[in-house]
Amino acid sequence: MRIISFSADGVREAAGRGFYEWLSRQDADFICIQELRCSEYDLHDDIFFPGDYNAYFFDDINGKENGVALYCRELPKAIMTGLGFSDFDMQGRYIQADYGSLSVGCLLAPFAADDADEAQESKDDFYNLLGAHLQKIRNKRREFIICGNWRIAPQSIDLQNPEDCQGRSGFLLQEQDWMEVLLDNGYADAFRQVCSDTDAFTFWPEEIGRDGWRVDLQLVSEELQDSVEHAAIYTGASFSSHAPVIIDYDIEL
Repeated sequence: MRIISFSADGVREAAGRGFYEWLSRQDADFICIQELRCSEYDLHDDIFFPGDYNAYFFDDINGKENGVALYCRELPKAIMTGLGFSDFDMQGRYIQADYGSLSVGCLLAPFAADDADEAQESKDDFYNLLGAHLQKIRNKRREFIICGNWRIAPQSIDLQNPEDCQGRSGFLLQEQDWMEVLLDNGYADAFRQVCSDTDAFTFWPEEIGRDGWRVDLQLVSEELQDSVEHAAIYTGASFSSHAPVIIDYDIEL
């Protein structure tokens, strides 16, 4: 089973850069796209609705920012939108497809600029709620693969210039602590199960080749960590400031 995760900086802009043409050659079972920056109803071209997939969208309430999409080759048993967080659920941040005992989710964490204290507080609030939610669903006897733009670099090796990133949103002490607790309590970073490269980045705030971060993650229930067969970050073309993450799992629906 192949899952591709990608933060688009605007899905129409990514399409104009050839994202969907590239995607058509990848034979993915699931495609998780974040940061659509438009409403599903703004997408008039058939390219956004590939015939081999069931396409699901969850828009921001204003339909102009955020937004997530999930393309599923096999028809899911159920689709869930939102996480039950009253302050965040209308911001188009989460969509999930359920199959038997497996769920695949697509997540977009809130953005906070380095000097925006109020936005950082909101981001921290989101993660406090999310951490509690992820521990709660551990009791559901389901396995989860949650893909997305988490806006946190898990470790120093996930930054091109870690010394320069101290104190920046995405590498704050409370964010590192949050991720460490999550990965110590029932979840695993799928990419790191098979790849220990120290130059594997998915996001460049300025331009590709400078100040790389690995913030686009596929986190899995720890029971699935041994099912990861292959992981790659595609940098052969630039579709946005983020690169697609491709992970193959030894899982059958």
